[in-house]
Amino acid sequence: MSTPSPPLALVAGDGHRYELIARVPAAPRRSLLWLPALGVAARHYQPFAERLASQGIAVFLHEWRGIGSSALRAGRHVDWGYRELLGDIACSEAAMRTAVPDADRIVGGHSLGGQLACCHLACRPEAAQALWLVASGAPYWRAFSGPRALALPVLYRFMAWLSRVNGALPGRRLGFGGNEARGVVADWTRSGLSGRYRAAGLDLDLDTALHRVDVPVAAAVLADDWMAPASSLRYLLGKLATPAPTIASFDAQALGIAADHFAWMRQPDTIADWLAQR
Repeated sequence: MSTPSPPLALVAGDGHRYELIARVPAAPRRSLLWLPALGVAARHYQPFAERLASQGIAVFLHEWRGIGSSALRAGRHVDWGYRELLGDIACSEAAMRTAVPDADRIVGGHSLGGQLACCHLACRPEAAQALWLVASGAPYWRAFSGPRALALPVLYRFMAWLSRVNGALPGRRLGFGGNEARGVVADWTRSGLSGRYRAAGLDLDLDTALHRVDVPVAAAVLADDWMAPASSLRYLLGKLATPAPTIASFDAQALGIAADHFAWMRQPDTIADWLAQR
C-alpha cells in the first residue's frame, strides 16, 4: 500500500505555488511523474496512482498552473504559456527526485500531459528513463481524418481568438478544458495548426530537441477516443528517436467502461496494470 501523506507544497522558480500529490509505497522500485489532461485537476488521478503504488511504483500527480491547488487563475492580467508549464514540471520532477532519490524515473501523462511529458524530456533528457502516455497525441490537424480534420483549423483559430479577446479561454463554458491562459491556448493552437512544438519565450527549438528523445515508450490508445486517435499518437511518437514504442489499444470490454478520452480515469486498473508491466 502507498503511504498516506499530505501533498507536497511546492514553489516554482517564478513564485507559483501549488501542491504535488504523492502516493509512495514502502519500497518503491520506480517513480512516476504524471501530468494531467488540459483542465483536469491532479486529484482525479488518485485511483490511478493508488493502483500503480500497490505495484511498487511511487506516483506524483502534477498540478497544472491555474487549476486545483494552484494559487493562480488565468485572466486578462494573469497569463502564461508552455514555457511556464515546463518550468512547473521541472519543479515537480525535482521534488520527486528528493522524495524517492533511488528509484528509476518515469514521466508520463494524459492528453496534453503526454505531449508536455515529451517536451519535458526534450528540455531535460536526463529527467526520466521511460515515457508513459495514455490517450495522448499531437493535436496537428493533418494527424486526424475525415471531416473532423478539416474542421480543426477553424476551431483552433476560433479558440485562440476567443482567448485573446476574453483574456483567457472560458473552457468550462465551452466544455473543453478549464479556464485556460491565452498563452497556453496560443502555444497549443500553434502546434495544432503547424504540427510543430514551440513554447513562446523558450530558448530551445522543442521540435528539434524532441528528435533527440530516446527512451522506452509505452502508450495506451482508447478505441473510441476521437480526441487522441491512434493517428495523432503516431504523429507525436514520430517526433521522438525511440525506435520501437510499445503501443496497445484498449476497448470498452477490456476496460469495463467506455473507451473514450476520460472514462478510463474512473476505472484505471486495466491501464495501470498494463503500464506497471512495462
